[in-house]
Amino acid sequence: MAQTIDLFNQYPLTLDPASKAISLTPSSSTYTSAQLSSITSELTTLNALHRSLISLEPPNIPPPPLPINPKRSAQINKLRDSANTAYRKNNHQEAVRLYTYAIEMALTRPGWEPVAVAREELAGLYANRAQAWMSQQGWVEGMVDARASVEGKPVGNVKAWWRGGKCLVEMGRWEEAKSFLNRGVEIEGKTSEGVKELLQLLEEVEEGVKRST
Repeated sequence: MAQTIDLFNQYPLTLDPASKAISLTPSSSTYTSAQLSSITSELTTLNALHRSLISLEPPNIPPPPLPINPKRSAQINKLRDSANTAYRKNNHQEAVRLYTYAIEMALTRPGWEPVAVAREELAGLYANRAQAWMSQQGWVEGMVDARASVEGKPVGNVKAWWRGGKCLVEMGRWEEAKSFLNRGVEIEGKTSEGVKELLQLLEEVEEGVKRST
């Protein structure tokens, strides 16, 4: 049986040529009082919204948004560069803090901006923050960030695959590490750049699996 949300009811509506207000035609006598009340309430809200929009001072039509906000991109890049600098200076806590700010800013990009931009941005930031966590032996946090990175960018992201696998190894989660790294090798391909490190870590994991059984 169809639910109420799946049903479509067509009502006879009238548009006033002068005010542009929408109303139900006076001859609509085939509807129940509850239906009429519901339709009237919705039309009243719609007409009020219309009046509030046309009452704005010109130009009352917002301009189309820029495809990508250059200021936001510049701020994210600046935070990432500052975090990279902090990491190179072994200030890993500060690096995590700055990467986090950059991630939060990237996550709040408006919906009209291309999704691919945010995915690429976030994949790099999560991978970098994973490394910063690992430098503090934050294996759980590093694993979570590495997973977030490869989910956003599965291909061409060997470092994130390796970091996620390494975190699982450090936690002794051998079977999960094996599954994670196998998936990384499968997606990246055995001939891709940097995959040699994944294969080396996978060999270590397979030895760990044997020892744990």
